[in-house]
Amino acid sequence: MDSVRLVKDIMVKQVVTVSPFTTLREALSLMKKHDLKSLVVEKQQPHDAYGLITHTNILKTIVAESGDIDLLHVYDIYTKPVVAVGEDLAVKHVAALMSQQRIKRVLVLNNNELAGLVTMQDIMEPILKMVE
Repeated sequence: MDSVRLVKDIMVKQVVTVSPFTTLREALSLMKKHDLKSLVVEKQQPHDAYGLITHTNILKTIVAESGDIDLLHVYDIYTKPVVAVGEDLAVKHVAALMSQQRIKRVLVLNNNELAGLVTMQDIMEPILKMVE
């Protein structure tokens, strides 16, 4: 029996979340503290969707639109809904999805609850170890 790698085997389980009502300054502070390029934005009700805020969202807002990190909130700029997959999906399908959609990260859900996060880096690390 061949071993199929599943999303749950490579996902990051310790995901840092943020409220949509958080200021951009606070979100950036959390990113810096945890050395992250993105934060998952919490859903506000059981059937809501999660969101995602990234360095890129923030940079575009601050630089391109001259935004103020103390006056803007996560809800002003985050992406919602975001692409999410189930934790029992094969990694090869997630890799294909990310490649086709040109995205760097996807949320992992279990019954519409956050289980983890997968980045392109998480997928690439085992591949890169094969060539070392």
